Amino acid sequence: MKAEKFPPVCAAHVKAVRSFNRFYTQRMGVLAPYLGSEFSLTEVRVLYELAHRDQPTATELGRELALDAGYLSRILRRFETHGWMERAVSPADARQSLLRLTDAGYQVFAPLQQRSRDEASALLAPLAAPAQQALTDALTTVRRLLDPPTAGSGASGVVLRDPQPGDMGWVVQQHGEIYAREYGWNSEFEALVADIVAGYLRKHQPAWERCWIAELHGQRVGSVFVVRKSPTVAQLRMLILTAQARGRGLGALLTDECVAFARSKGYKKMVLWTNSCLDSARGIYARRGFKLVKSEPYTGFGQQLVGETWALRL
Repeated sequence: MKAEKFPPVCAAHVKAVRSFNRFYTQRMGVLAPYLGSEFSLTEVRVLYELAHRDQPTATELGRELALDAGYLSRILRRFETHGWMERAVSPADARQSLLRLTDAGYQVFAPLQQRSRDEASALLAPLAAPAQQALTDALTTVRRLLDPPTAGSGASGVVLRDPQPGDMGWVVQQHGEIYAREYGWNSEFEALVADIVAGYLRKHQPAWERCWIAELHGQRVGSVFVVRKSPTVAQLRMLILTAQARGRGLGALLTDECVAFARSKGYKKMVLWTNSCLDSARGIYARRGFKLVKSEPYTGFGQQLVGETWALRL
């Protein structure tokens, strides 16, 4: 099989790309300490991934950011020394450590994230609405050309799609199996999920509600739902990920899709109900601005639990 041949690259095109790189790095302040902080751009990217991924390993971070292992190790060691990050032995592989930001780490990252949003907003503010759209369309084109998706899959083999026949049964099954295995919950919980899913199917309002099924390399690995609680309030429900899908930022991605959908439909608030023992999910919600508004102990699913209601102003 012959290797694919590419046409020669025009020297003028090379010059144009290099010129744009110089313009962009200067305009965005990439060459200076990033966002006026003590951190480099790479360090902020590592902080971002730690804040938005569910306990990744160093190997996963290095692969995602294309960083030399030694360089990444030094960054992580610095974060750990300052108390911004902590490690836990992976239950799946004792040779690997799961990484997570501490509360102090989130306090360091939060103003950087807000500053980044503010700078992007300031860059767009002088442009009229059509020019803003033209710019974002151009950025989308650049990304699509330089990082084209493979056939039938998204980045890293991840696809978010609408549900198909059989998916809802899978959602119920996964909730039953995962919560029994990881938290010792009994069949009452599976029955609750089955009731919620049945209600969604019978009363689904396509204009106001949405479900996403997440696939990884063609296999179902997660789901999440947005349902209409009232004309102004959307509810996030049944966020779930299988074990092999965790640590890839999929929980954050699914949650972001829900928030974006709710905003696009004009909802004023999004709410959700969870339990205090679900640390990873609670972390995802908190990092997106959800606030804990109610906490109540109860007996359910064969356990003593603390139910929590979280809310986000949209």
